[in-house]
Amino acid sequence: MVLAESKNRVGLGRALMNSRSGSSHKTNNKHRGNGAGRGGRGAGPGQSEMLYTTEKHEADWYRMRSVTQQNDLDEFLNTAELADTDFTAGMSSLMFLRLYCYDVDYMVEKMSNMKIIHKDQINPYLLTADEEETARTKHRKNKQQLTVPRRPHWDSTTTPAELERREKDSFLRWRRGLAELQEAKDLLMTPFERNLEVWRQLWRVIERSDLVVQIVDARNPLMFRSEDLERYVKEVDERKNNLLLVNKADMMTAEQRSAWADYFEKEGISYRFFSAALAKQVNEEYYSVDGEEEPIKEEVVVEGKEGPKIRILTVDELEEVFLEHAPIAKDEDPEKPRKTQIGLVGYPNVGKSSTINALIGAKKVSVSSTPGKTKHFQTLHLSEKIVLCDCPGLVFPNFATTKAELVCNGVLPIDQLREFSGPTTLVTQRVPQQFLESLYGIKIHTRPFEEGGTGIPTGEELLIAYARARGFYKTGAGNPDESRAARYVLKDYVNGKLLFCHPPPADSPIDPFNFNKDLYDEAHLPQSRRAGASLGQDHDDDLASEDLPIIETGEKSHDLDRKFFAEGRGSLGHVRTPFHLGAGAAGALPGGKNLSGRKARTMIALDNNLSPDEVRKAMGGKKHFKGRKNIK
Repeated sequence: MVLAESKNRVGLGRALMNSRSGSSHKTNNKHRGNGAGRGGRGAGPGQSEMLYTTEKHEADWYRMRSVTQQNDLDEFLNTAELADTDFTAGMSSLMFLRLYCYDVDYMVEKMSNMKIIHKDQINPYLLTADEEETARTKHRKNKQQLTVPRRPHWDSTTTPAELERREKDSFLRWRRGLAELQEAKDLLMTPFERNLEVWRQLWRVIERSDLVVQIVDARNPLMFRSEDLERYVKEVDERKNNLLLVNKADMMTAEQRSAWADYFEKEGISYRFFSAALAKQVNEEYYSVDGEEEPIKEEVVVEGKEGPKIRILTVDELEEVFLEHAPIAKDEDPEKPRKTQIGLVGYPNVGKSSTINALIGAKKVSVSSTPGKTKHFQTLHLSEKIVLCDCPGLVFPNFATTKAELVCNGVLPIDQLREFSGPTTLVTQRVPQQFLESLYGIKIHTRPFEEGGTGIPTGEELLIAYARARGFYKTGAGNPDESRAARYVLKDYVNGKLLFCHPPPADSPIDPFNFNKDLYDEAHLPQSRRAGASLGQDHDDDLASEDLPIIETGEKSHDLDRKFFAEGRGSLGHVRTPFHLGAGAAGALPGGKNLSGRKARTMIALDNNLSPDEVRKAMGGKKHFKGRKNIK
């Protein structure tokens, strides 16, 4: 179904056409001095039209907004603004550009409403195993080119105008370098922060901090880690140190943490495991409910049998780790010791603000998964020795294989998603079908083997089952609303209700299924779903006999067997009512009609344990008779 045309579509072609509309002319004539204007009134064919902009005075909240994705026109104008460039174009060139871009915008919108139907189970939005390995190899070869923008050199003699010009030039070169990398090497990159003001906050946090802590998601640490940021910290000051804080470590098993700990130690990465959710739970349990803050000694969150390298730190232990990794300040006045500055940096939705809330013990920072929630870096006094410098959430440039991977990692917003078959199929490939069915209380009907099925449900099959179970239907035809179901399932995956942890890189690749097998037991189900759950068992196996060879069959064969042999379904496999039961002892059917002929003889034979021939001989060879007689 084609959606209604949006009145707020923004594209390069439409924006340029709107700039030529009559309403725009009236607005520009009235407010010529405050916005965009045009020189050369009444330019004729072949003449050039000059477009210029005046200096804008934007509010702080507007300048500090996070910008990770831009359309063609915004990208073009933002690049021109960074370069302080005025552009001149002929009337014929502008008209061609408007018409071409309008066609592109129209085609993109029409394509977004199309649904690709494929016969096989290969999703066109995902890569095959060979294609994914090829992409990973390209990523490893070019990872050194994934950089963060550097702040240009400045000193006391640099004027603010000169510094701003240098920062814009440096930022523009950085963006051009990433664009050339993406086009020349044919690489897919994650959306990254394009607002210079946000990067300026990062520069200031690095300059102030003694220890820069990168907070990453434990389910995919390398996705949220920026190696070049660690190099940049050392470039600013060799005495500064880096620390990788692996948050949400409670979502991992001890074996998984041990595997990642071995990898971090092998690569020489300073790391610690932490869980803001567990720390928050401890804070709530050990503070009085009546509002009287009576701190009680914090207990160990995890069992003591776990080694120190995989231990999930408590809040007090994390503060000690900060002091241990921070460099010793030189030339410090012993009478007035300076507090250790700890810079906290991370992607949105990795739990940075939740970590700060757990450290502070009260909600000092608002929690959100939207990039740019914290507009400016904040300084929070944690103790007499530590000051926290909270940087706004930053999306660093990184490589990705597909957009479905970006959605599952929480980089792209789910509510704005249009193509959902790729991400949901990625979920079904990672989370076992039995766990999905037990968690949601659904039955996923997959394609039979004899029809080309693989035994693994597709994203569409999961969404159909989920939508039907929840009553999500589209108006009109009444089909299951897969897009609505996709938002619920994908949010459960991003929030950790559906768990999957990526294994660390290794010379011998680790099987992700074996790496995550302990996450799909009954203990990881909600309490309401644990009763009657049979993970890893197939109920249809009970129908097979031990004396017969087991032949692998598909879902279609199982459905046929259940319908034929199951009891209580009126099937042909069980005869409960003989055809002559309605006749009764008198041989009469309902309505007073008596049986006669062959049916009557057959009923007499059945009642007296005789054969029909014996009945016929006893009746004197009569072929036709009415009624019924007792034969002795």
